[in-house]
Amino acid sequence: MEQGTKDVSQSIETLPQSDFNSINQVIAVMSGKGGVGKSSVAALIGVKLARDGYRVGLLDADITGPSIPKMFGVTSSAEAVEFGILPVKSDLGIEIMSLNLLLENEDDPVIWRGPLIAGAVRQFWTDVIWGKLDYLIVDLPPGTGDVPITVMQSLPVNGVVIVSSPQDVATMIVKKAIRMASMMNVKILGLIENMSYAVCPKCGETLHLFGPSRGEDLAKSTGIPYLGALPLDPELAELCDLGRVEEYDSEAMKSEIKWAEIVNKEVSR
Repeated sequence: MEQGTKDVSQSIETLPQSDFNSINQVIAVMSGKGGVGKSSVAALIGVKLARDGYRVGLLDADITGPSIPKMFGVTSSAEAVEFGILPVKSDLGIEIMSLNLLLENEDDPVIWRGPLIAGAVRQFWTDVIWGKLDYLIVDLPPGTGDVPITVMQSLPVNGVVIVSSPQDVATMIVKKAIRMASMMNVKILGLIENMSYAVCPKCGETLHLFGPSRGEDLAKSTGIPYLGALPLDPELAELCDLGRVEEYDSEAMKSEIKWAEIVNKEVSR
């Protein structure tokens, strides 16, 4: 076990940016467990930053289960040019890159082994012409395998946002992601508890559908900042399905997340 840990956490040279790119901050969004709404949280972080006037890119590193293009309603293909690959721009101007934008059909499966998947993620960093960005948000797949390792070792990650949900099983697995980031010396910006509660549309009662909130206690027990909670919101689910996530603007999104803890104030617009 100790030998395996040493292999994962050993220092590997970070890949340089291409001459066409100037990316100020790289923020990875990670959960460890699938089904906690990590991709929707990554999308909302990108939307919030874009609304605040920052230049934002969104790298969908979930190679075998990409969902970012669907959420943003992006249907055109990424264009390969002489010097690299051009990402597709969303309505808010977010530069989006996903393997789904390179497939002939969006529902074509990607049946690749780990080394190929990790190589694709590296190419999304080195070969995509992101241009000048304040923030590149990287949506990681669940788990602590090839892609999270590749991103944390090969990209200059400035911080990680951890996404959890109230279920006890999610809390257990998310702790693995927190420990992984710590072992690899990547700064953890904090934890967001997604699907923390729901609000009854008829009576306004707050319902804890997946049990009591554990996010704040989890953050405290692991020594990382607690960034707040997001509800299980049918409106967000519907907008994601319709490809209109950029229209989502709930009160919880405005008031319950400590966005300032995610944003590095040294980034200039």
